Amino acid sequence: MTDNSIFPDQTYKDTVLAPLFEGVKAHYAAHMAAINQAHLVMLVETGILSARNGRKIAAALSEIEAETDISALQYTGEYEDYFFYVEAELRRRLGDLGGALHTARSRNDMDHTLFKMALRSRAEGMLTQIVNLTDALIQKAQAEASTLIVAYTHGQPAQPTSFGHYLGAMIEVLGRDATRLEAAIDNLDHCPMGAAAITTSGFPIDRGRMADLLGFAGPLVNSYGCIASVDYVTGLYSAIKLVFLHLGRVIQDLAFWSSFEVGQLYVPNALVQVSSIMPQKRNPVPIEHMRHLASVTCGRCDMIANTMHNTPFTDMNDSEGEVQQAGYAAFDSGGRVLELLTAFLPACTINETNVRRNTDAASITITELADTLVRDEGLTFRQAHEIAARVARALNGTPLSEGYGTFQSAFNMATDRATTLDERAFRTATSPETFVARRDRIGGPAPAALSSALAGYMADLDQLRAGAASRVSRIQAADETRAAAFSQLLET
Repeated sequence: MTDNSIFPDQTYKDTVLAPLFEGVKAHYAAHMAAINQAHLVMLVETGILSARNGRKIAAALSEIEAETDISALQYTGEYEDYFFYVEAELRRRLGDLGGALHTARSRNDMDHTLFKMALRSRAEGMLTQIVNLTDALIQKAQAEASTLIVAYTHGQPAQPTSFGHYLGAMIEVLGRDATRLEAAIDNLDHCPMGAAAITTSGFPIDRGRMADLLGFAGPLVNSYGCIASVDYVTGLYSAIKLVFLHLGRVIQDLAFWSSFEVGQLYVPNALVQVSSIMPQKRNPVPIEHMRHLASVTCGRCDMIANTMHNTPFTDMNDSEGEVQQAGYAAFDSGGRVLELLTAFLPACTINETNVRRNTDAASITITELADTLVRDEGLTFRQAHEIAARVARALNGTPLSEGYGTFQSAFNMATDRATTLDERAFRTATSPETFVARRDRIGGPAPAALSSALAGYMADLDQLRAGAASRVSRIQAADETRAAAFSQLLET
C-alpha cells in the first residue's frame, strides 16, 4: 500500500500540534532551556561528552537563546514540536554534533521533568497565598477573641461562641489543607531525568547531579515510574481541591451570616454593590464570586484528576502537554479566591446588636443553665436539661435573661422544691459572656484556651513558611550553580 501523505496532516496540525507548540512557548520553554543546560553539564562531567564538544554545544545553546524570540515563533509543521526546533537549530550550527545533546535522555523524562518544574512554582505560589490567608485569619482571630457570635447547627441558632473561636476552626482546617498541599509539593520534588524513555541508559549518567542542577530534592528512583506514574498530578490537584471545597463551606456561612434576617456579619461598603433598581439593597456579592470561583476550582481539579482515570500505566499524552496546561486554570481561579478572602474577612465586622438580638430570641445560652443546675443544684444532666427545655418553650422568644420567674416555676415543678439560684446567679448563668468564659477546655472559646490554640497555629504557620523558604532557596541555589557550571563549559 502506497502512502504519499506528508506529516503533519493539516487538521492534526491545527487542532493538536500548533496549540501544543503555543503551550510550550507560554509555559515550558524556560524549563526546557534549564534541562538542556543541566544535561549538558552532566554529560561533560561524567565524560560522556568531551569538554571540547561540550563547549561547542554550550556556545550554540547560548546563541539560540540570544537570537530566538520565542514569543514570535509560529508553528509551521517543519518540526514536530519545540524540542525538535531547538535540536534542528543545534544541528544547523554544529552539524551532527548538534544531536549529541540528546545522548542518554528522551522526551519522556524531559516532559515529566518540565511538567514538575512548572507545577512546583505554581504550587509554591498557592501555598504562599494560603499562608498569607492563614496569617490574616490568625490576626483577625486574635482581634476578635472576645467578640460574641451566634454559632449555628442545622441552620438554627445553637450556642454562643466568639468570632475568634470560629476563625480558629477555619484556621485549623486550612492548616491541614496546607499540610496536604505541602506533601503534594514534596511529591513534585523528585526528578525524572535520567529515566530516558523507560529504563534509564547504558551511559554512565549521574541522575543525582541532574536533580541537583534542576533544584530537586533528588531523583525519582524507578525509571518506569518516572515516565508512567501520574500521582504527582492527581495528588496535587486532589490536595488543591480540598482547599477550596473546605473554604467553600466557610464562604457559605459568610453568605448566611450577612443575610438581612441573620445580620451577624457586617460587610463594609467597599465590598458591597448596590442594586440598579432597589436603592435600599446592600449586596455583598464578593461572597458569591468567592463561592462560585471555589466551586469552579474544585471542578477544574476534578477534571485533571479524572482525565487520568483508566489510562494505561505508561508514558502517554493523556497526562502531558494539553492536560497539564488545562490544569493551570485551577491555580488562577483558586488564587483569586485566596486573594479576595484574605482581603474580605479582615475587613468585615460582627454586628453585636444583631448577635445580642438573636442570642436572646433563641435562648442559646440555656445549655449553661442546665450545666449550672448540675453543678449548683446537684441534679442529673437529664433532669437539668428537661427543666431548661421547659423554660425555653415557655419563654417563646422572650430573652432568657428576663425569664427568672419562668425558671423558678419550671424548677419547682420538676423537683418539688425551690431553686437556690437567686435572680443574679440566674442572669450570670444565662449570659453569653459566662457561657464562653466557662468553656475553657482545650479548643474552647474561653480566652486562655483560644490564646493557646492561636499560638499553636502561628507556630505551625512558621513551620510552613520555613519549609517553603527552604525549597525556594534550594531551587534558587540550583539555578545559580547550573548557570555557573554552564558558563564554565564555555570557558574550557
